[in-house]
Amino acid sequence: MKTFLLQFFTWWNSQTLGTRFHTWRHGKKVGQDEAGNVYYEGGVDSEGRTRRWVIYSNYSEASMIPAGWHGWMHHRVDTAPPSDNYKPREWQKPHQPNLTGSAAAYRPKGSVLTNQHRPQVTGDYDAWTPGS
Repeated sequence: MKTFLLQFFTWWNSQTLGTRFHTWRHGKKVGQDEAGNVYYEGGVDSEGRTRRWVIYSNYSEASMIPAGWHGWMHHRVDTAPPSDNYKPREWQKPHQPNLTGSAAAYRPKGSVLTNQHRPQVTGDYDAWTPGS
């Protein structure tokens, strides 16, 4: 019951009722990533390409899509990662979540959100002035 109410009243939890209905009518499951996100395709968009979408396992966060699936979602590649023909590039790294706004976000020395002090200025900087 809680899942139904979340889908009815929120858009940021997994999927809405409209998305569930659209997926039921037009969606063909393509695969699932290690985070539990499920990828679908079906129908045609305004440019004549196959429509592709993702149902997130938790909150709808676009940075949760791994690199291989991102390429497939945006029609950069035709083969989805679970297929036998898919080979990740050697430079692709495993997914790391976006930590902005969380307690684990990067905060440099001197930030008001840390107890560290800003490094002292050394005085070796001279400002540029025109004509000098």
